[in-house]
Amino acid sequence: MAEAGVDVDVVHHSFQLDPSFPRGTSRPTREVLAEKYGRTLEEADAMEAQMEQRAAADGLEYHLDGVHMGNTVDGHRLVHLAAEHGIADAVVDRFYAAHFTERRSLFDHDSLVSLAAEAGLDASEARAVLESDAYEAEVAADGEQARALGASGVPFFVIDRRYGVAGAQSPEVFAQVLKRVSDDAAAG
Repeated sequence: MAEAGVDVDVVHHSFQLDPSFPRGTSRPTREVLAEKYGRTLEEADAMEAQMEQRAAADGLEYHLDGVHMGNTVDGHRLVHLAAEHGIADAVVDRFYAAHFTERRSLFDHDSLVSLAAEAGLDASEARAVLESDAYEAEVAADGEQARALGASGVPFFVIDRRYGVAGAQSPEVFAQVLKRVSDDAAAG
């Protein structure tokens, strides 16, 4: 992507919201939100409905009723595998659509393998990664880098490996950061 003379490569990195969540299990998001924020289940439902409305305003189709949360390390490991094959964007897009729109699980191996294959990864290779500890170190390193830059949630954007932008921001914020990166590079 290029705008205003700046070339930008988008690279997806791992960041787990709750790495202590047991692998292979999940819980309804509404329950997790209610506990985390000290709200009732009805208030958590309202939070999810508001998120759906915000997504729709940005042209995204979200269906959050019935969505579950869990440990995402295995999905992140598959994104690292996909990056080696040059299809990380396709795998991330497939995972997002599956989770936010289709209410499919990102927390069990069979579902992850199926989704990864739909995005273009070889199913046997994806399953082999999930049955090993491949990319565990890479996922951990991504998390450490994000925390060092101040990440405590998502979305979080790292620009030029040194600038952190937290939260959903306007295009103008990103343009300002990209200009600063460009100015810093020109200054030497």
